[in-house]
Amino acid sequence: MKIFILQAILFGFNFLLPPFWGFYAHSLINRQAVFSLPPEMMVLYKTELEFITEKAVNPDRRRYAVEGEAEKHYIDLDHYGDSALFILPKYWPEAIQKFPEDSLRAHGIGPWAAYLTFVSLTKAMEQKNKAAILRLSADLGHYLGDLNVPLHTTKNYNGQLTGQEGIHGFWESRVPELLAKDYTFWVGKAEYVEKPQLAIWDAVANAHLKVDSVLQTERELSSQFPQDQKYSYEERNGLTVRVYSREFTEAYAMALDGMVERQMRKSIKMIADFWYTAWINAGQPDLSTLGQSVLEVEKFDKDPKLKVRDH
Repeated sequence: MKIFILQAILFGFNFLLPPFWGFYAHSLINRQAVFSLPPEMMVLYKTELEFITEKAVNPDRRRYAVEGEAEKHYIDLDHYGDSALFILPKYWPEAIQKFPEDSLRAHGIGPWAAYLTFVSLTKAMEQKNKAAILRLSADLGHYLGDLNVPLHTTKNYNGQLTGQEGIHGFWESRVPELLAKDYTFWVGKAEYVEKPQLAIWDAVANAHLKVDSVLQTERELSSQFPQDQKYSYEERNGLTVRVYSREFTEAYAMALDGMVERQMRKSIKMIADFWYTAWINAGQPDLSTLGQSVLEVEKFDKDPKLKVRDH
């Protein structure tokens, strides 16, 4: 029931921006991660549950307003060839020594950006800066969630290179919006991550292995579904829009054998683990003593000069 209510609340703005895990899914993932935290952290995170939930989508909104934000959400591994995971340095200082920084940014800096956000969260914990802790926790949840999405690891991010335009939003927005109410999201207690940067790259590698299945499965199903059965029409924000039909969506999710649910669960577990690890590394500060503070309110004035690729 909680999931259904959250979906209803978020439905009104799901499609205002191109989806990255979808606004609904990002918010749901961040929300569920809170419940894996220990009581010492829950005292803050559960109290600010709505902030962690709602602000999960801020990095997507920021893409169109802040230069340098868009490339934090993905990495085009296939740009670097079949050996990308071996030739790409795992740490940012080494990466910019080996490759021109503008080239790295052009093809996505997701894994490095997520790690730097984790480092910033750890520092905020050390300083007991409540506003920064909450903002960075929401941001980190978003970035880690993105890196568990297969299409965030390839230059064919929206199927535009294979005539499958729209598959990005289909996989990470339409599928969870229709089916997540039946998913199981309890992933156990948060655990300490010994090597956070390497753990991020492991998640990226795992997601990238699924790219072929994501694309091939959609292609095969499309050959079996007539256009009038593959798509349907729904009312969104006062407009009639074409969407993937429920029948096609359910068939796709079944053919993928629960991949979307598994990746959502991995995102939830990873986010909780990274929040917990930041807290441990910061010396386990008492989060119950942070008191009241004015939480940051971001403005997202679109910058027409920014060239941001759409999914």
